[in-house]
Amino acid sequence: MATIVEVARMAGVSTSTVSHVLNGTRPVRPATRKRVAAAIEKTGYRQDAVARAMRRSRTDSIGLVVSDAGEPAFAEMVHGVEHAAAARGLTLVLANSAEDPEREERAVSTLLARRVDGLILAHCADSGRAVSTRLDADDARPVVLLDRVFDGSPHDQVGADNRETMRRLVTHLRGAGHRRFLLVAGDQRVPTLAERRQGFRDAIPDAELGEQTIVDSVDTASVRADVVAALRTGGATCVIACSTPLAVVGLECLRDAGIATPEQIAFAAFDGFSHSDLFRPTITTVRQPAFEMGEAAVSLLMDRIATPEASPRTLRLNQRLELRESTEDYRFREAESAPIA
Repeated sequence: MATIVEVARMAGVSTSTVSHVLNGTRPVRPATRKRVAAAIEKTGYRQDAVARAMRRSRTDSIGLVVSDAGEPAFAEMVHGVEHAAAARGLTLVLANSAEDPEREERAVSTLLARRVDGLILAHCADSGRAVSTRLDADDARPVVLLDRVFDGSPHDQVGADNRETMRRLVTHLRGAGHRRFLLVAGDQRVPTLAERRQGFRDAIPDAELGEQTIVDSVDTASVRADVVAALRTGGATCVIACSTPLAVVGLECLRDAGIATPEQIAFAAFDGFSHSDLFRPTITTVRQPAFEMGEAAVSLLMDRIATPEASPRTLRLNQRLELRESTEDYRFREAESAPIA
């Protein structure tokens, strides 16, 4: 294996000049840089990444822990982080906690032990604020919270405008004639879902709507049972699911009950599906800017590394309401609700 000494000898320069060319630590004349580059190519020299990291106190790597890498929204966030990291010449080390707090803690510990320069964390429901608090106490490296964010967090964070977008969705559906909703809100320990539920509650008085049905069960079996029970009572003219997994449960319940969408009940979902236009009927979705959120998280992390004394920032990216056939402007009447027989 070629050494830096061989590169310097071939290029006719000192080893320190080769180091400056490799690391960009001092201006080098173009002609000299060209000779060094030619020598590197001819000798096949490759830097020792570990030794370089020890010299610079940097590894040019960042860690990313997500709670469910298989969920479409999180998969897009991973792509966004990966794209932004690659554009900056950074290596991304990815871990999936699978909504398991112990697995998340192990992943964080492993990434910090690998000396990543910073960490992006989309924490699982059961870990909550505790993880970021422990990180603050145990390690000085910067952390950015992704998607699941908190008011008053000591860390930089990026999420979506969940409350406002839910309010806009309900206002639109109210204008289409809907008065009675079934909100499949899911696990309220997840900040994203809690924000969407709160946005729904915010919209109720604004839209002059009365009591509504909210399902906030935690596990899938309980969500399914509660949705079926709510549908049996009739009344609701529109179902809103607060995430892709919750949308799947809701659609399955409607299918099993033989309730047609949108003829008997309208349907809308947050996060959506990769190919919502292929469903029949096509599904109205609130599209989360997941890729852009991933990119923004990397930008926040690199800014924090550059200016560690700056105040923490929270970014809220706008979501896009994509109206499709499942919520066509159908003027529901009280008698047209669809209870299960």
